[in-house]
Amino acid sequence: MSLRLTPTFRDRLAAASRPLIGMWACTGSPVMAEIDAGSGLDWLLIDMEHSANSLQSVLVQLQVVAAYPITPLVRVRWGDLVEIKQVLDLGAQNLLVPMVSSADEARAAVAATRYPPAGVRGVGSALARSARWNRVDGYLGDGASHVSLTVQVETAAAVEHAAEIAAVDGIDAVFVGPSDLAASMGHLGAQSHPEVTAAVHRTFAAVKAAGKPVGVNAFDPAVAQGYIEAGADFVAVGADVAMLARASEALAARFIPESDRAQRDSY
Repeated sequence: MSLRLTPTFRDRLAAASRPLIGMWACTGSPVMAEIDAGSGLDWLLIDMEHSANSLQSVLVQLQVVAAYPITPLVRVRWGDLVEIKQVLDLGAQNLLVPMVSSADEARAAVAATRYPPAGVRGVGSALARSARWNRVDGYLGDGASHVSLTVQVETAAAVEHAAEIAAVDGIDAVFVGPSDLAASMGHLGAQSHPEVTAAVHRTFAAVKAAGKPVGVNAFDPAVAQGYIEAGADFVAVGADVAMLARASEALAARFIPESDRAQRDSY
């Protein structure tokens, strides 16, 4: 039986004629993931690093999202060999590995996604959704073509090594995280600080010079537009939890008098 897997994020970036726009899925809810998937956005990141997502919840969300044309990515908590193996076996084709600050760390992430002798990924295709329980013809010999790897540059050290990180064979794209970058530069909570923005732009230039796509996280629409104009190939413009938080606050502000809200908040 032959079964084709869907195009990877690498494929989507290569075919794109404009920046790809995406959002975070942080709730762990398959219902919310399905709502996100039907939004019309290009890509959806299921986040394990800063949410309560587990292997089981990631699996269900991947299954739900598969019914939609959006491209799902999974961000693992760290560049951990075992977790990367497990997430890949769940059928995640597109990984985002956070906090990669050197070429050596980038090479380790690549090795975790590839079978020997090219890497160190454990072989479990007969047991796993990744190869559809060995229904994908030739999966073991061609596994790397089914997996796209993006790494995050989000420290001052990573910015300095961005060109080397992007040049590593097997790194398909680089994603800049301004929040952690700002913290590492001494500007905690100030993602739009001029020094942080300048570091993001330097990273853009370094990654593009290495011939790789570069993306960035920017939930402020004006900031996101600025990064698009600066050459970002993909941008995360929101997160489901943040959108729900702001929308519910707006409902309260619209229908509950400010004095009542202030009194309630003082309890």
